[in-house]
Amino acid sequence: MQKLPLNIALWYDEAFSQHEFFDQAKGRSGSSWIVKTGEAQVDLWNTLLPGMFQQVRLLTEAPQKGSTIAGVDAILVPHIEELQYAIPAHTQIKVYEIWLRYRFELLSPSGAPLAEWSMTAYGKTPTAFLQSDEEAVNLAAVVALRDAGANFASQFRRVAPLQSWLANHLQQGTGPQQLSSQNIHSETALQTQRGVAQ
Repeated sequence: MQKLPLNIALWYDEAFSQHEFFDQAKGRSGSSWIVKTGEAQVDLWNTLLPGMFQQVRLLTEAPQKGSTIAGVDAILVPHIEELQYAIPAHTQIKVYEIWLRYRFELLSPSGAPLAEWSMTAYGKTPTAFLQSDEEAVNLAAVVALRDAGANFASQFRRVAPLQSWLANHLQQGTGPQQLSSQNIHSETALQTQRGVAQ
């Protein structure tokens, strides 16, 4: 994949970076479990985005309108809008499934909205050889995250709300080279994607 000549700042809010979902036991024979996806979400996007853009910087504070971050073309803010899951106890089908719906915000360096769009991802795993619902849902979540990464990478250039902004910036060539150190971490490019945290 050829990198886009853009410098992107990236912000994860707490709801995203600490994301988790919980299933309450139904009846005495069931068991409750929790799956924490936040760390794996952060790892996924920290790995994917540096492969798509010229530079990716992590913000340490939320972007604020009127406070400009120098040296970047835009700020990307991902959100998990919805997560649904199905397990055999619910569906009587021996498959564990997860559906994710993301919402992405693209902001100007000064925090003004540039574009907003949604994206879905899906993961499933059969019950064979898995010891618990939690383990199976964990694996389905990993598959859903891989699907999310593939969808984002393949669809980004075709997202309708981004078309005019992308065309304008790509015509200008490479993005700004002088990067402000204020509220920014050094570039993150993880080499491997971790599994979903237990």
